Formats: sequence, structure tokens, C-alpha cells
Amino acid sequence: MDHRYNGQTTVQGAKDALTLDNAYRYCRQISKQHAKTFYLATLFLPKRQQNPIFAIYALLRTVDDLVDLAEDKLANGEITRGEINEMLEGWKTRLKRCYAGEIERDPIMMAWHDTLKTHAIPIELPLDLMDGVAMDIEFKKFRTFDELYVYCYKVASVVGLMTSEIFGYSDRQALQHAIDLGIAMQLTNILRDIGEDIDRGRIYLPMEDLERFNYSEEEFMKKTMNQNFLELMKFQIERARSYYHSSEKGIPMLEKESRFAVMISSENYGNILKAIEENGYDVFSRRAYRSLYQKISTIPAIWYKTRAS
Repeated sequence: MDHRYNGQTTVQGAKDALTLDNAYRYCRQISKQHAKTFYLATLFLPKRQQNPIFAIYALLRTVDDLVDLAEDKLANGEITRGEINEMLEGWKTRLKRCYAGEIERDPIMMAWHDTLKTHAIPIELPLDLMDGVAMDIEFKKFRTFDELYVYCYKVASVVGLMTSEIFGYSDRQALQHAIDLGIAMQLTNILRDIGEDIDRGRIYLPMEDLERFNYSEEEFMKKTMNQNFLELMKFQIERARSYYHSSEKGIPMLEKESRFAVMISSENYGNILKAIEENGYDVFSRRAYRSLYQKISTIPAIWYKTRAS
């Protein structure tokens, strides 16, 4: 995948023959390559819903990758914060043009333009997403959970709100539960990636929680395993699970043909928390994950559960 710094993306070897089918195929490939749990779930969606979902994920991933790459260049003095902001503003401008009906020869923008013909996705949602990933550039510790919640909403919950417009729903209360699922998944990401984030000099857990369990920032950065850390992790896992439990209430509000895929995604992502527990809460030296076999083995029970709802 080619993320050029002028914000232009092209399908490798197919720039002169870019069609809508190729554009969606490009977005699908991004999802398949970078989000295996997410991609597995999308395979159980009806065909008419898959392409718009891939378009949403491709934009999310491309902007996120752009920021990650820019962060590395910023650390090496190869780029300035102002230049990074210009790149993000460039994506916002392109998105606004797309919403205005302009067709751009770019696979992601072509896919979005087509998606917007049949699905009303408020432009504020992808713009919030871009603001969310930008928070990683000017990273600041989260003093409270309320501050962390805002970050999780922008980088994850807005994705749930966008995809809800694709899935369809019978009750607008489903949107609040979609927000909860986004919070749950992002909290899961944060817990899984604690060790990697420490290596980048970052703590995503709220400082108030470290204080609550008498676990110092210095201990955190030194990857100290002790009883206080274990209690801190148990608390964080239960918090994430509370959001998963709330999100489940929204699944019966979705169109019936969408429920199975959403439940697969939720269940398999939530099981990362179980993997953390199985690893003895060691997120410093072990990355929690679920194998493909473990993911697939959940399908029969989830199928029965969604058919019964």
C-alpha cells in the first residue's frame, strides 16, 4: 500500500485503469491485510454491505497509517508538526469535496463517493476520526477516564456510528450501543498494546487509575509486575467488559442480516481480554491474541445467539 505524503493513494499498477470495482477491491485488500478479526466478520455480511464497510475501514486505516509514518519522521526531524497538520487538512478537504459530489481518481475517495449515494453518513463522523488520530501526534497523558473516553470515541466509536448506517437499525438507541462497542474495542486495544506503547514512551491508561491502585508511573514505564498492577489490570478489563455488555443490547436493534457479523467482531475482540487473563495479565512482554481457529470456533454459538435474538 502506497501512502504518499501529498495524500494521494493509487492502486499499484492500475492507476490508468482505475474503475469503481478496482477501488473497492483496493479498500477490501487494506481490510484483509490489516484487520483480520474485522475482515473475518465482514465476510458474513450481505454483499451489498461489504463494499461500503471496506471503504470506511480503508479511510480509517490510511489516515491512521499516515499519522504513524509522520510521527516517525517527526521524531527523526524529517517533517514538522505543521506539515503533518497540512496533510490531515488535505484529507479533510478531499473528503469535503467528496461529500459535495466531486469524483476524484483515488480508490478510497471513489469508494466513498459511491457509498454516499446510498448511505447517509454524516461528514462530522470521518472528520472526528481524523481529529482523533491527530491526538496521537500531540500526545498528552490522559488525566481522567473522561479524557480517555473522548479519545476512544473519536478513534473508534465514530467508526461504529458510520458502520451502523450501513448495517441499518430499527431504533436510534442502537447508535449509543454502537458508541459503547467502539469504546470497548479501543479499551481492549489499549490494554493489549501496553508494552508496545511503553516502548514509544506512552501511557494510555488514565493517571487517576494508576493513583487509585497505588501503582506509580515510574513502575509502569519500567514494566513492573506486582499485585497493584494486577488489580489495575483487572479493573480495566472489567471496565471494558461493561461496555461490551452494553453494546450487546444494540445488536437486536440492527437489521437482522447485519447482527451476525457485528456479534462475531464483538465476541472475538472481547476475547482478547480473556487472552490477557490467560497470560497472567502480562501485557509487557506478551501480546494477547486469538488464533484463527479460536475465532472460527466461536461462530456456531454466535450464529445461534443472533438467530434467537
